[in-house]
Amino acid sequence: MRTRTLLTFTAAVAALGLAAPASAADTPVLTTTDGAAVAVGDVLDASLASGTAATFYSSATGTSGISCTKSAFSATVTDNPAAPGTATESLTSHSFDTTGCTTNVVGVLGVSGITVDNLPYTTSVTSGGTVSVTPAAGSTVQSTVKLRTLLGSVTCVYQAPGLTGTASNADNSIAFTNQQFTKVSGSSLCFANAFFTAKYAPVNKGGVAVNVN
Repeated sequence: MRTRTLLTFTAAVAALGLAAPASAADTPVLTTTDGAAVAVGDVLDASLASGTAATFYSSATGTSGISCTKSAFSATVTDNPAAPGTATESLTSHSFDTTGCTTNVVGVLGVSGITVDNLPYTTSVTSGGTVSVTPAAGSTVQSTVKLRTLLGSVTCVYQAPGLTGTASNADNSIAFTNQQFTKVSGSSLCFANAFFTAKYAPVNKGGVAVNVN
């Protein structure tokens, strides 16, 4: 009789929608700071963290190159499994507004364009906060930089096999540090390597910041 009573009670609770809350294992890798799960198809956006700049320097320790205070990205979520795990996104837009770009390269007067080519890229983020940006098979992560010089316009094309960054819940950011690009075409005014550093925060969905679990 006790067993029957317990089963009856359990069925009644379930029918009333009073089942026990989902376990931590049911929490997806990506959630908004208000606790909502990020759904497949949701779009995540971010601009540069306040007071920071995206830089393309000629060396990992130098300060010669390009600095931009206006940059943003947009990515569509393609998978968001339970944590711990790896969420994936399709990076469909990564822009640099050259009205916020300056350069200290000798012989260069300014920056007229920075274009991220070969989009979309696959972006993944693990529960541990590792971010990877990967191009399509047979392609590369590529940026085309157009410079104004005393001798006219110069176009520099840089490529990398992929990028690695870090996601942090402290400020809901994604940061890239000294990611190396190699010049594949351009004049001698285009430095041989471009080391990309930038911090985007907060990463958000519809204006609500996103956490990595």
